[in-house]
Amino acid sequence: MASTMEASNRIADVEPEAKPQMIYRCKKCRRIVASQDIIVSHERGEGQKCFKWKKRTGETTNEPPECSSIFVQPMKWMQAVEEGNVEQKLQCIGCNARLGSFNWAGMQCNCGAWVNPAFQLHKSRMDECRF
Repeated sequence: MASTMEASNRIADVEPEAKPQMIYRCKKCRRIVASQDIIVSHERGEGQKCFKWKKRTGETTNEPPECSSIFVQPMKWMQAVEEGNVEQKLQCIGCNARLGSFNWAGMQCNCGAWVNPAFQLHKSRMDECRF
């Protein structure tokens, strides 16, 4: 009995491994533009039926597509936000490559969910790096 209690105490003392931190870099200049701790999560929408009928592609899959963007909190490098614009493109501060866009009124993700306010960065314009 004593050995069982000792073993359970040792198991409780072991800390779980921390998940690796994800950072996002501009594909063009490799400057860090976002990290995992500032990502705004959203529930996945219902796919094509969430869009207006003119914007639907005709796909009839039951599962919504994988999100092609991440939504983040506003950051200092977002110059258009600092200037007081309501909506505009977001450009990398290092190389001026277009990384996404923002809109204080909100945007719809490609999974169908609405995010409000929306600071959207396209995954195709960034590299995901774990450290």
